[in-house]
Amino acid sequence: MMKPSPDASGSLAAVAVDRDVEAAGPSRKASAKRPSKYRPSRIREKNHECILAAAEQEFALQGFQGTTIQKIAERAGLPKSNVLYYFSNKQRIYHTLFEDIMQRWNNVFSEIKPEDDPAEALAKFIRVKVELSRTHPIASRLFATEIIQGAPFLKDHLRTNMRDWVRDRAQVIQQWIDAGRMTAVDPVQLIFLIWSSTQHYADFQMQILMVENKAEYEQRDFDHAADFLVGVILRGCGLVPPSVPRA
Repeated sequence: MMKPSPDASGSLAAVAVDRDVEAAGPSRKASAKRPSKYRPSRIREKNHECILAAAEQEFALQGFQGTTIQKIAERAGLPKSNVLYYFSNKQRIYHTLFEDIMQRWNNVFSEIKPEDDPAEALAKFIRVKVELSRTHPIASRLFATEIIQGAPFLKDHLRTNMRDWVRDRAQVIQQWIDAGRMTAVDPVQLIFLIWSSTQHYADFQMQILMVENKAEYEQRDFDHAADFLVGVILRGCGLVPPSVPRA
């Protein structure tokens, strides 16, 4: 049985929340009148996404202990009973939120095959992870806080699903190495390096902005970070970074 995690209200996630999260209020309720083609399954999917998005903001602002089902419902613009229809309790929302975060992060690299170009595959993984630090910084901070607190909700997942995922991806990287397609490096450490370096731009956003004397990130900052990481990491693997055309 999962136990509630300690209050994260004083943690990195609660302190480093984006200003737009604080300003975000409850979303508008969807119109009661839907086109006939709007199937119940789609309504269910939209409500599920809306609840998780609201929960992400509430957990970031209030921590686990400070967040309530009622607050999540208000931010989602749904009745509390609707939230409980999809999720039996707050712990289940929290756990599902992290499953969603990790799937989003690793999905692109889950599809790699031995016959793929290692430079293209690794570069794509890095760029997607940097982009997710731009579009979903709160998710990254929540994950960091969970790990810092000892992963009270994620221990089982990390020991099973995540461990298997890393081993499977590492095997593909090792096949690239064995075929002489890239320099011999530790595949697992390479995955750790990509995770940590790309998530840095979300988890330590304030530090970066203060050091670089900027008020906020711009798209070009993320493009530059992605170019830098792709260049450094791929060259360290004996690979030539693929070119990226930009307008």
